[in-house]
Amino acid sequence: MESAQKLKKISLILCTIERTTELERFLQSLVRQSYPNFELIIVDQNKDERLVPLTRRFQKHFPILHLRSDKGLSRARNVGLKHASGDIIAFPDDDCLYPPNLLESVARWFNEHPEWHGLTGRSVDTNGLPSSGRWDNKEGAVNRYNVWRRGISITMFLRREVVTAVGPFDEDLGVGAGTPWGSGEETDYLIRALEAGFRIFYDPNLWVVHPNKEPTPVIAYRYALGLGRVLRKHGYPFWFVAYYWLRPLGGVLLSLSMGKVDKARYYWAVLGGRLLGWLSKE
Repeated sequence: MESAQKLKKISLILCTIERTTELERFLQSLVRQSYPNFELIIVDQNKDERLVPLTRRFQKHFPILHLRSDKGLSRARNVGLKHASGDIIAFPDDDCLYPPNLLESVARWFNEHPEWHGLTGRSVDTNGLPSSGRWDNKEGAVNRYNVWRRGISITMFLRREVVTAVGPFDEDLGVGAGTPWGSGEETDYLIRALEAGFRIFYDPNLWVVHPNKEPTPVIAYRYALGLGRVLRKHGYPFWFVAYYWLRPLGGVLLSLSMGKVDKARYYWAVLGGRLLGWLSKE
């Protein structure tokens, strides 16, 4: 590995609420990193001091900036962005895990590829299987059509010039926003970066561990509203929007044919959310 003086500094903006055990596991994964030049910015949305013992314990291993924000994932990330000092900005979740060589690999990649402005990868579970979505198996450039299979916040690594140009996350999107749109903030951010002319590369061999949690129909509906909202916001053509309606509709019909009523309810919630999110007005 190159000397730390030559390596880019990475700022990790982590927003958290109501989790300590999962967060501690993530902090332990940072201790095991082979790459030393990073800072962790914890944006704390808890109303109590539960994280203070954790931050004190891990500060001896790496720099930690402990901030506070009002509720909302996008809102918290924007607080963190104002304080990030790194050359590369990343957005881990409080329940994900970094493999030991992740940051070293990311820093080396950016050093070797100055022509690219961002890097994304896959989310996998502890068994190495895809989690939190369906991800491409082939590497290549991210565009407005494949970004849905090539972008998730926990594997987003962006040069500082990207976040400077794109600006804050849309605070109307994402968990805790106080709006119906319960997701889509990271996809919206990547699309805005692409619209600004930045080049982002997807590498399926870059991965972060994240539990594969099946959302309830209520939560799936909120997530789907966010997806539909982003499709509308960025003016996707109707044929592409229709594709994202037909997939859950097919899931409904297939589930019913197999007698899986609960699964059919889940897909129906996804369909309804995507449809109503897209029909929403500005």
